[in-house]
Amino acid sequence: MAPLQVLSVFIASFIFMQTLGNSQTCPDCFTRSRAAHYPNSEEKGTETGSCGFGTFGATINGGDVSAASELYRNGLGCGACYQVRCTDSNYCSDKGVTVVVTDQGAGDRTDFILSQRAFARMAQTTDAAASILPLGVVDIEYRRVSCTYPDKNITIKIEESSDNPHYLAFVIWYQQGKKDITAVQLCETQNFVCKLLDRTRGAVWTTTSPPRGPLQIRMLLSVDDEDETWVVPVNNIPENWKAGDTYDSGIQADA
Repeated sequence: MAPLQVLSVFIASFIFMQTLGNSQTCPDCFTRSRAAHYPNSEEKGTETGSCGFGTFGATINGGDVSAASELYRNGLGCGACYQVRCTDSNYCSDKGVTVVVTDQGAGDRTDFILSQRAFARMAQTTDAAASILPLGVVDIEYRRVSCTYPDKNITIKIEESSDNPHYLAFVIWYQQGKKDITAVQLCETQNFVCKLLDRTRGAVWTTTSPPRGPLQIRMLLSVDDEDETWVVPVNNIPENWKAGDTYDSGIQADA
């Protein structure tokens, strides 16, 4: 082979490998997959999702929510946001829909099971939505995007199973940004003794014998276990916390 041909082959191979590498590491690139929708959902998501959000999990983001399979990541993916768009240009919009993961589930080779509302919002028009809904499953592409909740701070929702002072369980609402909450600590505000909480299911964090007095929560945010940052809310959980109550953290962790 002539030297010029060898050089051309080398350059082409180099460009191909660079493109392949970029496609595998590009955080803003789309990934191809398939999506279905909840068969019995009239509009919004389910109140019994695996993330443990309850009613909030059906109505957050206007009901544009989804169950995820691999992206559920044993609960780590709860609260993450994804831009999802179907790929049939005859019916589907370029923008697609932004959904929040609130449940775990898998269909026929799908990464997402959307609420019917979210599934329909991938379409260009109402008529187009009426055409894709009966399909049940469509080809899509998706990417992770930042969650945004204007005028909302991260909120702590105390689970109904909690029993002050013996047992504390809570979920975290309005998780902004693109980072995962990989760990949570619960700290005394007087002696500042902290204990690491357990993620028992989905987005539910629990501990037996929680510290007494006002409680401070510390959340570890990270992306792919890198760029880790501890975030400390401005507001504490009061000493007389009760099951079912919600507490405004006073912060928006949108990093």
